[in-house]
Amino acid sequence: MRTALVPTMGALHNGHLRLVEMGLRTADRVVTTIFVNPQQFAPGEDLDAYPRTEKSDVEKLRAAGVHLIFAPPLLEMYQEGFCTSVSTAGPAKAGLEDKSRPHFFEGVTTVVAKLFIAAGCDYAMFGEKDFQQLKVVTKMARDLSIPTSVIGVPTVRADDGLALASRNAYLSEEQRSIAPMLHQTLQHLATDIRNGKNMTRACSAAKKTLKQNGFKTDYVEIRVAETLEPVKSVPEAELRILAAAWLGKTRLIDNIAV
Repeated sequence: MRTALVPTMGALHNGHLRLVEMGLRTADRVVTTIFVNPQQFAPGEDLDAYPRTEKSDVEKLRAAGVHLIFAPPLLEMYQEGFCTSVSTAGPAKAGLEDKSRPHFFEGVTTVVAKLFIAAGCDYAMFGEKDFQQLKVVTKMARDLSIPTSVIGVPTVRADDGLALASRNAYLSEEQRSIAPMLHQTLQHLATDIRNGKNMTRACSAAKKTLKQNGFKTDYVEIRVAETLEPVKSVPEAELRILAAAWLGKTRLIDNIAV
């Protein structure tokens, strides 16, 4: 009997439920985890403020048909004296999320490796919205010979194009009306690249558009989709546009294929 794992930090939305849906299509059983992982938050980040809605999360997962929910306390995941971590390079050092959050992927790979080993699942479902994370976790499982196949699930979006994320709850009403501009800007950028526009100039134009609409941009980059390496020639492989930008105090990320 095949089992699929859906790791989450709770505050579930339709994007998480799509992972469950795809897990049920792929395997006979689905296990979902709910654990807000402190190791992927740096000092000053929103660990304490991160939304915790475990009761409603459990209700949603039961309604979705999940077979087992694992919501461990902190000391079950990181017992007293815990001092081991999974260090990664490759896509984890691509100069994207890791540039502004150098702590992040070590925290992710450490907890995900623990969950993969404990669950012993055949598959693990990860959303493409966190595209760099998807590549990092895939590489980690392959390199450590963990027999869990990581499956990427397409980003789930609101009707206006905004990628669903737990942190969207932080947006004010006005900011929520502006937020879809991030996806729209990436779509325009992808069209420019397909039409042969210089990538450096196209990215600069996209950043300017975001700034004009109230965003503070961390990055807008075009990378080789499989490795997240910079593009050296066109066309050389499937490309991916990745972006992160602040809208007020909320950091939004998104990505699309070229």
